[in-house]
Amino acid sequence: QVRLVESGGGLVQPGGSLRLSCAYSGPTVMVGDMAWFRQAPGVERQFVGAITSSGYGTRTGDSMKGRITISRDHAKRTVSLQMNSLKAEDTATYLCAADSRSTDVPSPVATSYEYWGQGTQVTVSS
Repeated sequence: QVRLVESGGGLVQPGGSLRLSCAYSGPTVMVGDMAWFRQAPGVERQFVGAITSSGYGTRTGDSMKGRITISRDHAKRTVSLQMNSLKAEDTATYLCAADSRSTDVPSPVATSYEYWGQGTQVTVSS
């Protein structure tokens, strides 16, 4: 069974940066493409970005385009989300997700991902 554990959330001032990490465990063959989504109260789950199994392909959602970098460390079995120029509207619970499939272009659709972490809270406020 694949397990995902997010970390790195917290309180940050507008304009600040934060780096989230997702550690995954379980059979390697079951972890392909990975993604970050976010969920705020009363708002539909939103795609933030994703990375292919190889780590060479990434995709960014419109909401944070130009402000994030996604990377993957196979040795450490982690996926990181570097977020810059944070705004109040970025406040949400950020969730890590994994797909057992490996593609050339990772999906922005939540239902494409089979495994989910519990999330880490990011609050952007002065």
